Amino acid sequence: MEQLKELVQGLVDDRVRELIGDPDLGLRLGDSLRARLKESLANSSRLSGEDVAERLGLRW
Repeated sequence: MEQLKELVQGLVDDRVRELIGDPDLGLRLGDSLRARLKESLANSSRLSGEDVAERLGLRW
C-alpha cells in the first residue's frame, strides 16, 4: 500500500510540474545573486527547518 501511495504521489507531482512548469526555467542568474549563492554554499553553517520556523514564529 505504501509503494502504491508513493507511486501515485510521484505521478501527481510530475503532472503538476508539467502543467505549471518552472517560471524561472531558462532565466540567467545576475552576478550579485550568483556571488551570494557561492558565498552561501561556501559557508558550512546551516539552519534546520525547525530553526527557521522558530525564528519566524511559525508552527512547524
